Amino acid sequence: MSVALRLYEQLTEAGEDKTRAKLIAEAFEHLEDRYPQLKDVATAGQVRETELRLQKEIKEVEGKLQKEIKEVEARLQKEIKEVEARLQKEIKEVELKLQKEIKEVEVRLTQAIHRQTLWVVGSVGAVVGMIRLLEWFLAHMPNP
Repeated sequence: MSVALRLYEQLTEAGEDKTRAKLIAEAFEHLEDRYPQLKDVATAGQVRETELRLQKEIKEVEGKLQKEIKEVEARLQKEIKEVEARLQKEIKEVELKLQKEIKEVEVRLTQAIHRQTLWVVGSVGAVVGMIRLLEWFLAHMPNP
């Protein structure tokens, strides 16, 4: 026999309201003992209220995250521009330094070429001079 039928029979047999009330209270107590989770069951209104609260909190969190993302993006863009500017400055400094070094190398090479040219011309002149001196000695030497 089900609990509901047994309660019905008890209520119909009980004559006074106090006895009926006691039977109803015992039936609820029996239900609570048998299904203790019933105390923790939320109503549809409570579930809806929780859902709305959670949706509101989610929107707030989304808003905060969007704001933080924008702040981070702005900060990163600023840092990127600063890095780009610093790199451009460093690149120009390196270019100027390289140009200066190239000019110095060109000057040194030109000077080295000039010295070598003078040395070659001087050497050729010395050889020509030696040949002419030998020719002169040969021309002025007594014949044997």
